[in-house]
Amino acid sequence: MLSGTVVTVRVDELPDWLPDWCVDQFGDEPVGVLFEARSISAVFGLRLARGREVVVKAREDDGRAASCVAAQAQLAQRGFPCARPLTPVVAVGALAVHAEESLPGGEILRGDTPSVARRYAAVFARLMAELADVQVEPPLPNPRWSRWDHTDSGLWPKIDFLDERDQSVVPQFVVEMAERVRKRLLATNLPCVLGHADFEAQNLRWRDGEVWAVHDFDSLGWQPEAALVGAASGAFANDPPPSLVPVASSAAFLDAYQEHRGRAFTAEELEIAWAASLWTAVHNARWEALHGDAPISLDAVREQAAERLRKANA
Repeated sequence: MLSGTVVTVRVDELPDWLPDWCVDQFGDEPVGVLFEARSISAVFGLRLARGREVVVKAREDDGRAASCVAAQAQLAQRGFPCARPLTPVVAVGALAVHAEESLPGGEILRGDTPSVARRYAAVFARLMAELADVQVEPPLPNPRWSRWDHTDSGLWPKIDFLDERDQSVVPQFVVEMAERVRKRLLATNLPCVLGHADFEAQNLRWRDGEVWAVHDFDSLGWQPEAALVGAASGAFANDPPPSLVPVASSAAFLDAYQEHRGRAFTAEELEIAWAASLWTAVHNARWEALHGDAPISLDAVREQAAERLRKANA
């Protein structure tokens, strides 16, 4: 994710491997740190000795990174508003590391109204249309918050730092909602496609009313189009802490997406979209319960689950 814990560090506080990596890749060493952000990835904004500014991303090497960066490179080459990768993915110990151009500026478009939903849906439709022509190996496994298609035993995907916590604190209704949503999603035979699985406000920037940059291509996924669209329809407004947009806003997102893509979803696709709109929220509700966080997603799931499940035929 683009957002995370942003800290100010000095060059001499950077990870030991990073200065040498920059010299290997760019023939230049970092002399300034523009920012450091940590979420699932560690992201470093660096100024190199000859004045160039780059962004270096490092994340646990789970086999996804090369496909994600290759897809991002193809999009940038076509003029899609995203940062252009500057290096391939390089293994550094257990990390997958690459650099991309710095693409600062722009503002977050906030709000979860139907009108805002339609603006986000237009961008998502454009992105999905571009990704339809991108040829890469599927970036699997899918990001953990969208991994309803996992093959692990049990309901939730295996995530050690969550699984080791006391699961009894997760409300039973969250578990029941997750079971119903996942059952509906797994019942579909819709083909998988490449798509952005973390399409949230925190990962986009806007300028003069137009999208300026879409970030976080580390979070590409390989799932049915309807599932990817549905997830975005529920989460597009997320700028921490995450929640779930109103049902009417998800409906506006889905309608606008189909309009921009020039194709109406089938009845099954609509059901899958509505099911997927709830999965990220139940994942976040579980997270809140396990960490003792304010029940923002949990309350939204409690309020909206019945209607979303009805629309999902789940």
